[in-house]
Amino acid sequence: MFKNLIVYRIAPEWTPDAAQLEDALDKARFVECGATQPVSAGWVEPRGTAHAALLEVVDGHWLAKLMVEQKVVPGAVVKRRIDEMAAQIEQQTGRKPGKKQKKELKEDALHELLPMAFTKRSAVNVWIDPQQRLLIVDSGSVARADDVVTQLVKACEGLGVMLLQTAETPAAVMSSWLAGGEPPAAFSVDRECELKSPDEMKSVVRYARHALDIDEVRQHIANGKQPTRLALTWQGRVSFVLSDTMQIRKIAFLDGVFEGLPKAEKDEAFEADAAIATGELRQLIPDLIEALGGEHAMAA
Repeated sequence: MFKNLIVYRIAPEWTPDAAQLEDALDKARFVECGATQPVSAGWVEPRGTAHAALLEVVDGHWLAKLMVEQKVVPGAVVKRRIDEMAAQIEQQTGRKPGKKQKKELKEDALHELLPMAFTKRSAVNVWIDPQQRLLIVDSGSVARADDVVTQLVKACEGLGVMLLQTAETPAAVMSSWLAGGEPPAAFSVDRECELKSPDEMKSVVRYARHALDIDEVRQHIANGKQPTRLALTWQGRVSFVLSDTMQIRKIAFLDGVFEGLPKAEKDEAFEADAAIATGELRQLIPDLIEALGGEHAMAA
């Protein structure tokens, strides 16, 4: 259910109310792009079933999904139409359009081409843990996650969030582990990492399916390279890649998570997947925060 996580802290002023949030999402429900509308974003049923709830509550965890539809107009097509319009103006007036007029032509060309454009859709899962006051967005891009958060804050009056920050940077802690220090007992270092130099050269060394407890890796750390990605496993149950920007990527639930669980029927699969994912990750995230020195205390 979740592949990449970006974690936000919910401000203490907000009072969680599932029914109120459901109503707020319904007012911002997804609607397809209009003929000349380049992009549309709104909330859809996370279960994937029409007319189901926009906010699913599973074991106390709240799940939502934002849908984004975008009209796709290739740049080459826009340029060709601008050139055609510019040529017509030059033929009629005897002069080429200036910079300002070219900008207006681009807007006119896009407006003309949008009704004929193909559309592409993408959906992003959102998870709210009201007990731990965490908002988690399933995205590998901070910019994309911030867009999703903006849509949620816009829909839900009084909701405030900020990107979760740890006391120690992930890069510093990962460097310590790779240089010979041991990660906390809950975690083990796997066989993938990326090291990058902070200087203007930005030289990069990547290891994949390779032991990392070797002198070569330690020498790279000693020479100043910093980890930007490191593969880890938590409790032998969940594997993931931690980034230097505190993104949790490539999440995979290992076999031990599913041992002893009955096979879910088709209509129960959503609840089962959600319960497993949130149940494991709500324990992993606090352990990871603690491994990174705890949450950064903001000045009052």
